[in-house]
Amino acid sequence: MKFSCEKETLLNLIGTASRAVTGKSTMPLLEGLLITAEVNSLTLTGYDLYMGIRTTAETDVIEPGSIVLNARLFYDIVRKLPQDTVYLETDDKLLTTIKCGRAVFNLVATEADEYPALAEVSAEIGFSLPQALLKSMIAQTIFSVSDNESKPIHTGCLFEIEDGLLNVVAVDGYRLSLRREHIEGVNENMRFVVPGSSLREIERILTEEDGDVEIFPDKKNILFRIGSTTLITRLIDGEFLNYRAAIPEEFEHIVLADRHEMITCIERVSLIVSEKLKNPVRLHFDGPYVQMTCITAVGKSYDECPFEGNIENLEIGFNNRYLLDALRAAGDDTVKLHLKGALNPIVITPPEGDKYTYLVLPVRLKAND
Repeated sequence: MKFSCEKETLLNLIGTASRAVTGKSTMPLLEGLLITAEVNSLTLTGYDLYMGIRTTAETDVIEPGSIVLNARLFYDIVRKLPQDTVYLETDDKLLTTIKCGRAVFNLVATEADEYPALAEVSAEIGFSLPQALLKSMIAQTIFSVSDNESKPIHTGCLFEIEDGLLNVVAVDGYRLSLRREHIEGVNENMRFVVPGSSLREIERILTEEDGDVEIFPDKKNILFRIGSTTLITRLIDGEFLNYRAAIPEEFEHIVLADRHEMITCIERVSLIVSEKLKNPVRLHFDGPYVQMTCITAVGKSYDECPFEGNIENLEIGFNNRYLLDALRAAGDDTVKLHLKGALNPIVITPPEGDKYTYLVLPVRLKAND
């Protein structure tokens, strides 16, 4: 195998494919990248047996071939090379030479024959979305994915398509995030759960630029095609929470609040909260203001935030991070707050429509909180 490639192009290929490479494995091959040079194209593949990423770029290939190189070492070498063209050549004994400028590295590669093949995914049924749209839908829900492996189904996001409406849902037992979007050209109803870890990598690969991402789910796996990059990951089996039943339909109070001001106030009173000093933020709605207080071992904080509406004497406590995550993800300057009682969740929606819904469960307040 013999090819040449610009450093930045090669570095981007390695960086993208390495997202699917395991750090330490009982199979040394899984710590490597499969490098395949074909006519005028270079393809790098990373795979950890659960998620695989294959990415391709046009390069000057002199002699086709395939090898496996340790992903971390390969990335570190290319990252430190001069800003110039990189030349890579492998002989019949797998001795691989990497040259760039005056720098030369000689490595022993591994045979590509034993590298595991990525799962095959049928492309018969699927749909496409603008990259920027999918990126925003993931970002606005992924923070609510559970990290509790005892219920694996909630460690991913539910994708549900019904009559041209795409719902992306994440829950972790304390909060729920729902993002809705109407999509065109989809005749099939679909329902599948994508691992949160895979979605985080997809979010990083997606760009804000024009261009679509093609999505093909089948029974066990799903394929995302993003330009010249393909990501394949396993789907999660199980019964996802009935999220529609979890969202209350009736509320005693519905008011409007300035999202930025509310975030600033919560951040301010949360300054005395830390990993060691955890206590809820107490929200006391009184008239057109919500009084925010927090008490920990280091002291007490207080602030006030106005809102449009009037609620008399309602006190409710929340985990500050959960409430901040929902408000930051909302995006609109003004949000609608739905409240019922001290032991009922708060629901955050847009001032108009139902593009997103965030539900946060309250914390039972004690006298000294």
